[in-house]
Amino acid sequence: QVQLIESKGGLVQAGDSLRLSCAGSGRFFERYVAAWFRQGPGQEREFVAAISWGGRITKYADSVKGRFTISRDDSNARVYLQMDNLKPEDTAVYYCAAGLDMSEWSMTAANAYSTWGQGTQVTVSE
Repeated sequence: QVQLIESKGGLVQAGDSLRLSCAGSGRFFERYVAAWFRQGPGQEREFVAAISWGGRITKYADSVKGRFTISRDDSNARVYLQMDNLKPEDTAVYYCAAGLDMSEWSMTAANAYSTWGQGTQVTVSE
């Protein structure tokens, strides 16, 4: 089973860009579906973006579609979340997640993922 470590987030202004990375350790990282979730203050954890093994399928929450891009570099066991045109409502703790043996339809579900990073704070000011 892989382990995941997110890069440090940060404090940015509305309209800025930020890229998060997630480093995977362990065997067969390339076989895992990888995703990003987030949890804002006083909110439930919500799906942000996911990418299948091989990168053939990507999924996005409607709230980030067109602004965020998920990608992966399996040669370095990394998953990235490029966040552009950030908004204050994007403020949250962002979590990287990975899982095996899931259908395309379950890629947006948190309970489909078996491994989680520790989370990293992203704060977007007005």
